[in-house]
Amino acid sequence: MKILESRPVNDGFYMPAEYDRHYGCIMIWPERTDSWSFGGYEARKVFVKIASAIAESEKVIVCAGYSQYENARLALPDNIRVIEMSNNDAWARDCAPTFVVDDARTLRGISWCFNAWGGLVDGLYFPWDKDNAMAYKLCDMLDADAYNAGDFVLEGGSIHVDGEGTAMVTASCLLSKGRNPSLTRSEIEQRLKDYLNVSKVLWLPCGVFNDETNEHVDNICAFTQPGHVVLGMTSDRDDVQYDMSMQCLDYLENETDAKGRAITVHKLPMPSPVYITPEECEGLDSCGFEPVRTAGERLAASYVNFYISNNAIIMPGFGKPDNPDDVNHIYDAKAKEILESLFPSRRVIQIYTREILTGGGNIHCLTQQIPFFCHTGGTQ
Repeated sequence: MKILESRPVNDGFYMPAEYDRHYGCIMIWPERTDSWSFGGYEARKVFVKIASAIAESEKVIVCAGYSQYENARLALPDNIRVIEMSNNDAWARDCAPTFVVDDARTLRGISWCFNAWGGLVDGLYFPWDKDNAMAYKLCDMLDADAYNAGDFVLEGGSIHVDGEGTAMVTASCLLSKGRNPSLTRSEIEQRLKDYLNVSKVLWLPCGVFNDETNEHVDNICAFTQPGHVVLGMTSDRDDVQYDMSMQCLDYLENETDAKGRAITVHKLPMPSPVYITPEECEGLDSCGFEPVRTAGERLAASYVNFYISNNAIIMPGFGKPDNPDDVNHIYDAKAKEILESLFPSRRVIQIYTREILTGGGNIHCLTQQIPFFCHTGGTQ
């Protein structure tokens, strides 16, 4: 592996869209007990379901820390590769490399600076050094050269691309004080253009209420094809999310993509608000690193937090299996129906992910795609 000080735009490399063909997917086994209730046992069961669904159509590589390697290996199917790699938490979307390719499908990765979503200003845990080291390690494992983004702080969940020159972000996240306070908005945009090789950046004003990542874009809006996005929307005008989603809708309806196309917005319902219970809070260890959760705290539940695999859409569900009267069963079905209509060539798999949500994210946050490649440029 070579560490590259150039930028992808200068080398003809770009980030493909998630709906482009994949080689595989990277995930990280949940471990920390101040993030995952009851020692993470229930979260790991859901994690196995997600990884297994993805592995039906692409390779899955799961990184597990030393103390959990054997548990992960025994719990996961044989067709999923498990490697030992130290980490601070399980959010592969944000600390694994962002992968780029050129027209010959040569694979390279980008190592952003990761500071746990805000560093010492409003980050979610300390230290984060193991997570920050993962991008280079994973590129080395794949024999892919890696771009060094230096001290530019960015997470994979804060960006979406359409593969045709357009990137999408939220201003609430990328302009937050805990990331790149010395850079202006235009300077941040130029970094995105240089590293993702895009010509236009869409700046949504905000994301999902109480999203502790400063409102990552991958929880509120996603490309489904060039010129088309899904946007999380609620019809409840009394919900704080209503105004936040409307701001995004107004912005998108008055914008075009890099090709000059008007953006078609497909509205995806938001689930009825989901709150953490006293029992779930009591199941979290207090290690002094993660922010303490409070019973009744609203969680950032969203159907937009889905993963696009080669043959499927793996999406979250929020209706409680033991409560057939839970209104979220209705929203689950509606959201699934919409995604089925938008991805007719893919099977939509819905998984009840409350145990992941209480950890602070969802399916897309747990995953980082590796685009299909023909070459790595390495020596193997």
